[in-house]
Amino acid sequence: MGERGDIVLPGWQTMSYFSDVSNLCWFLEPEFAHQVRRLHSLVGNAVVDDGRFIIVGTGSTQLFQAALYALSPPDAAEPMSVVSAIPYYSSYPTVTDYLRSGLYRWAGDASTFEGDAYIELVCSPNNPDGSTREAVLSSKNGKTIHDLAYYWPQYTAITGAADHDIMLFTVSKSTGHAGARLGWALVKDKDVAQRMTKFIELNTIGVSKDSQLRVAKILKVVLDMYELPGNKHRLFEYGRRQMSMRWRKLRAAVKASGIFSLPEFQSSLCRFTGEETETYPAFAWLKCEKEGVEDCESFLRNHKLLTRSGRHFGVEAKYVRISMLDRDETFDLFIQRLLSLR
Repeated sequence: MGERGDIVLPGWQTMSYFSDVSNLCWFLEPEFAHQVRRLHSLVGNAVVDDGRFIIVGTGSTQLFQAALYALSPPDAAEPMSVVSAIPYYSSYPTVTDYLRSGLYRWAGDASTFEGDAYIELVCSPNNPDGSTREAVLSSKNGKTIHDLAYYWPQYTAITGAADHDIMLFTVSKSTGHAGARLGWALVKDKDVAQRMTKFIELNTIGVSKDSQLRVAKILKVVLDMYELPGNKHRLFEYGRRQMSMRWRKLRAAVKASGIFSLPEFQSSLCRFTGEETETYPAFAWLKCEKEGVEDCESFLRNHKLLTRSGRHFGVEAKYVRISMLDRDETFDLFIQRLLSLR
């Protein structure tokens, strides 16, 4: 990307709270919205027609909270139950119960939930295990939030354009610019979009314009690369090559150790590449098969490997989550240390 991704913001620019007063999400920068629509149109991973409302947030975490607020009845006798099938993203229960809201509360595993009113969180591809997910519950009083942070070609096959009521995306997992702290939601229902916007207004009085303009420029550079004939500097292809190489190294190390196992994934036809492609999740869901080891996180920590225990994701401690997105030198050291274990 180099200097093409640079942006200069004059001191007088972005001084107002407002970006576009004619837009339902009045703090959404028009250029950022334009590049988001270009991005989904190119990749084909989500329906983003003019009937969809784009809500920008400070990362997808704020949007997740905004969606909970928007979907919870303000006058219900009991808080709305928030559920997700195990293994679920470890931040779901923490964020849900952080403010001890009277509107909603964490209710655990969606697969064992009994009730008619709920908000189900569907993360697909799933963090932590990389599996493709669909909602497990169905009820006229139930609501669903689809967290599609990892539904990008570097991680998985794009099998079609997702078309759900609320879909969450984040810059950190699409281009890797986590420090921008920016995410967006695609929302069908106008009333839900208005309530999400109101939550962000009350929470942070909008979202950083500087971040939006910076990310808009980055997305423009990424997308323009796909319009140049014969150009080899394309983000998603590069990312997929890197993920493929890392997963090959990891699977070889796991096989050599003889004491770990990893999930297996089926290949699928990717509409973005036009090829049959495999899944290379952003996280490895590692299980320790070594006799006598019940706590895989502690076992690996004793060998100078930092992971996150399966207990944070609602399952047993034999599982750990490992990031596949760290710097090359860190990842290579991880593989080296994993190979030393037997």
